Amino acid sequence: MEIMDTARALNGAGVSAFLRSLPAKPLLLGLGEARHFVGELGELRNEMFRHLVEHEGYRSFAIESDCLRGLVVDDYIATGTGSLDDVMERGFSHNFGTFPANRELVRWIRAYNEEHHERLRFYGFDGPLEYWAESPRQALTALYALLDGPLPRTVVTSETLDTLLGPDGRWSNEATAMDPSQSIGRSPAAQRLRLIADDLVALLDMQVPQLSAEDAERAALYGRTAVGLLRYHYWMADTSPARWTRLSALRDAMMADNLQAIAEQGPALVFASNLHLQRNKSVMPFGDQQLEWWSAGAIAGKYLGDRYAFLASAFGTAGDDVPPPDTVEGVLSTLPWDRSLIDARRLAEAITKPVPRTSRDFAYFPLDPAHLDTIDGVVFLKQAVRLGKLG
Repeated sequence: MEIMDTARALNGAGVSAFLRSLPAKPLLLGLGEARHFVGELGELRNEMFRHLVEHEGYRSFAIESDCLRGLVVDDYIATGTGSLDDVMERGFSHNFGTFPANRELVRWIRAYNEEHHERLRFYGFDGPLEYWAESPRQALTALYALLDGPLPRTVVTSETLDTLLGPDGRWSNEATAMDPSQSIGRSPAAQRLRLIADDLVALLDMQVPQLSAEDAERAALYGRTAVGLLRYHYWMADTSPARWTRLSALRDAMMADNLQAIAEQGPALVFASNLHLQRNKSVMPFGDQQLEWWSAGAIAGKYLGDRYAFLASAFGTAGDDVPPPDTVEGVLSTLPWDRSLIDARRLAEAITKPVPRTSRDFAYFPLDPAHLDTIDGVVFLKQAVRLGKLG
């Protein structure tokens, strides 16, 4: 099989043809990032999303950003209330609001919603965390407020809830990332809050018939975020060698829960690191350890089956880094198009014993040729020159 037989030009027709080649229309189409803040990939992603909306019935966009902050963006694209500058500052985590392609995407979705009755949705699907984690206050208090009637007060009063939560800075202390002794995740107050969160989620199940569809969706988000954050904080206080493996796995499990909820709202394009969307285990060096955990894509894909599809991105020349000709990226660089869409499983059959690519850029994750058969497609950019700085 020739390499050309596995690939097509990446344009609207190519994307539609790729979707037709899949066994089922994906509810979640994952577009992975080989590296964050690559200008060319962000622009290509925006073009792809516009095509998916206008020609393939896609209704939602999801990004690897704080799920609670994402509500700010979703409200803005629905109502237009507020300023775009404020939304980009408050509606994203990980400095993603500074990425020009994200600003242009939000602007386009808002303009689309102004002209169409059936509106598009925007989601963050990461937890409110990075290496450390935010306070569970927002999730817990918002869930409490949506649970109407006397039952929530039988679990906890709002005054007691506020006292148990305490100052938010105790939770979001960045020093806890490397020093478990500074975490309050196993304090008596935190452990009581875990029981309260569990009881409030159970109350939500009891009261969901009286909630509007929007309130029920948001309450479920607040509930799983509160439970996930408190669980994450508990393991932040762990001192065993397995601490970071557990935390990495917990983060992706929270992502997977959000992805499955997003899938219920209709077809969505999901944009995140290849590591979070791939079907195989994620592997990452961390100090003197090598962490291994199942990604959000692997977990969500297990439940969604062929309603989940994954496109991994890869670059030829990335900055001043040119791929050796015997790597997958080197082989793909011989294709005639600047932007290509490749059938990854056929590519795995066509390339014999490619050499793994190494990169001096710690933020760039080249394709692993050993796992091509777990990918549905590869989005390949022959050149990725505009590499932004990580936050």
